[in-house]
Amino acid sequence: MSICQEIFVLNKLDKFVNQSYNRIIMTNTYLQEKTRSKQLTEKQQKFLDCLIETSGNPKKAAELAGYSGNHYQVVKALKNEIVDLATDVLAHSAPEAAFKLVDIMNTDRPIPQVANKLQAAQSILDRAGVVKKERVDINHNVGGGVFILPAKVEENITIIDMETNNEE
Repeated sequence: MSICQEIFVLNKLDKFVNQSYNRIIMTNTYLQEKTRSKQLTEKQQKFLDCLIETSGNPKKAAELAGYSGNHYQVVKALKNEIVDLATDVLAHSAPEAAFKLVDIMNTDRPIPQVANKLQAAQSILDRAGVVKKERVDINHNVGGGVFILPAKVEENITIIDMETNNEE
């Protein structure tokens, strides 16, 4: 085996080990018990674990968890938990996305599909809540106001005494 082939195999093995390690970490950290309004069954919890292991494929996750038939019912029943899981996945991916943006910015070498990678990284950061903040600085000092009132209009008012008219 040549050195290039060995390096290729080692890189593939390293990538596989990292992906496996990340899935184990993700399973342990994403699905920690949170205060939930409903208690999950063992099968539902297994579905959520399998959802991570299958990289988000609900059909495969349902099969691995032991559900038969329509996986849409499981997804519908666990909608809120799946959304929470997706939010956690994005939050865990945010640091990697941030570093990818910096790497792309600092590199001098050509990067294939750089526009797609930039867009994906920015999208992850936006969804994880890391967005640019627009700040508006409003300073207003009030130091004695001047009110301009309309000019007074002189009106002639005639007062009629009703009591004196009745006596006559």
